[in-house]
Amino acid sequence: MDTGVQQVAEAAERLRGEIRKAIAGQDEVVDQLLIALLADGHVLLEGVPGVAKTLAVRSLALACDLPFRRIQFTPDLMPSDITGTSVYVSSSGVFELRLGPIFTSVLLADEINRTPPKTQAALLEAMEERRVTIEGSTQSLPDPFIVFATQNPIEYEGTYPLPEAQLDRFLFKVLVDYPDESAELTVLDLHHRGFRPSRLDEAGIVSVVSALELAPLRAAIAGVQVTAEVLRYIGSLVRKTRGAEHLVLGGSPRAGVALLSGSKAAAALHGRDYVTPDDVMSVYLPAMRHRVLLRPEAEIEGLRPDDVLKNLARQVPVPR
Repeated sequence: MDTGVQQVAEAAERLRGEIRKAIAGQDEVVDQLLIALLADGHVLLEGVPGVAKTLAVRSLALACDLPFRRIQFTPDLMPSDITGTSVYVSSSGVFELRLGPIFTSVLLADEINRTPPKTQAALLEAMEERRVTIEGSTQSLPDPFIVFATQNPIEYEGTYPLPEAQLDRFLFKVLVDYPDESAELTVLDLHHRGFRPSRLDEAGIVSVVSALELAPLRAAIAGVQVTAEVLRYIGSLVRKTRGAEHLVLGGSPRAGVALLSGSKAAAALHGRDYVTPDDVMSVYLPAMRHRVLLRPEAEIEGLRPDDVLKNLARQVPVPR
């Protein structure tokens, strides 16, 4: 096993252990967050209220000792509330640049679809370029910088669905479901013994990976090998979505890049320095579900993006 990949797998296991102190029954979600963090990608989290979306992100930031900020997106939120603005200081008689909450390493954009498109767009440059422009002045964001955005799939009144151009900036769209019976009992027991999400420091989560350690871990992932056959498999999965019967919009080349990046990180998390078709399929749905658009008749039939994607994936030969 490659030494760098082994370090990735060991770091991931330490992070899982710390996050489990606050989160129960969401192992797949946690792994997808870890993959995104190590692949340097942003995540859109979708789930009903109360399934620990915010708690998972806060726990991850704490376990990595990364600065964390949360922005509650509302209809009256302005772009300057995110990026910052110039403020006149009467004592000095000059304008000073006040940086907004986006200047952090882990940004939680809570209920991102509740703010108008103009404010949503304030994140576009930051997510893609890792910098923002405030009144003509370009400011670099910290490294690392990762956005975790949440949205509620049930309440649509007063919301502004993210446009495809912004959805494409997210490496993954992760669906957070209810925990199973065993995990829910664990959650109840944690709270019975005094755990409170508002006092996360009391859960005993400690930093097990520093910001400085993330850079070599990400470099190790970049070195994970992918055979020509697996590369063709990734390309075929993406191309299969274009012109598909139930889809108006298929995956772009960026979808293939996201699938490749996620697959390499998934392989490293499992201690391998090469990607298998199983690694590709483990990130296929989170990497693709927000990059395709269903036809109206497919929605009427009750189909979901995941249903269509699974069916298309079955039609692509798996390399041996």
